[in-house]
Amino acid sequence: MSDIHGHAAQHEGQAPAFYLEEEHHPEGSTMLGFWLYLMSDCLIFAVLFATHGVLGRNYAAGPSPADLFDLPLVAVNTSMLLFSSITYGFAMLAMERYEKKVTLFWMAITALFGIAFVSLELYEFAHMIHEGAGPQRSAFLSSFFTLVGTHGLHVTSGIVWMFVLMAQVAKHGLIPENKRRLMCLSMFWHFLDVVWIGVFSFVYLIGVIG
Repeated sequence: MSDIHGHAAQHEGQAPAFYLEEEHHPEGSTMLGFWLYLMSDCLIFAVLFATHGVLGRNYAAGPSPADLFDLPLVAVNTSMLLFSSITYGFAMLAMERYEKKVTLFWMAITALFGIAFVSLELYEFAHMIHEGAGPQRSAFLSSFFTLVGTHGLHVTSGIVWMFVLMAQVAKHGLIPENKRRLMCLSMFWHFLDVVWIGVFSFVYLIGVIG
C-alpha cells in the first residue's frame, strides 16, 4: 500500500509541470495565425484598390488629383514610412543580439516616424476638407479617403501596438514571448509599408500624371 501511495504522490507532484508545459503557447501557431490575418488584410486592401480603380475618375465636376495632391508633401510622408521600416529592422537586429536598450531605442525612433507619417496624412486630409474636397464631394474622393484612411488607421494601430510592446520589453525583457510579438509586429509594419508604396504609385502618381 505504501508503494501505491508513493507512486500516486509522485504522479501528483509531476502533474503541475505537465500542465505548465501545456500552457506554453506554440510559436508556430501564433505565426500561422498572424499570416492568416495578414492575408485577410490583403483582401481588404485589394477591394479598396479595386474600388478606387473603378471610381477614381468620377470627379462629379469637382477637383481632380492634379488639383488636390501635393506630391512633394506625399513624397516626404512616404519617406517617413520607409525610414520607419529601416529603423524597425535595426530593432529586430538588436533583438536577435538580446540588446534590450538598443531594441527599445530603435522601436522609439520607428514610432516617431510613424507618428510623423500619420500627422502629415491628417494635415493633408484637413487641408482637402477645408478646400471643400471632403469624402462626400465625389466618388473619387470617397474612394480616396476610404483607402488612404484605412491605411492610416492601420498605421495608428501599429504605433499603439509598438508602445505596448515597448512597455512589455522594458518590464520583462526579450523573453521568447516578447520576441514572438516583435516578429508579428515586424510583419505587420513591413506589410503596411508595401501597401503604402502601392497607394503612392496607384493613387497619387498615376492620379496626377494620368
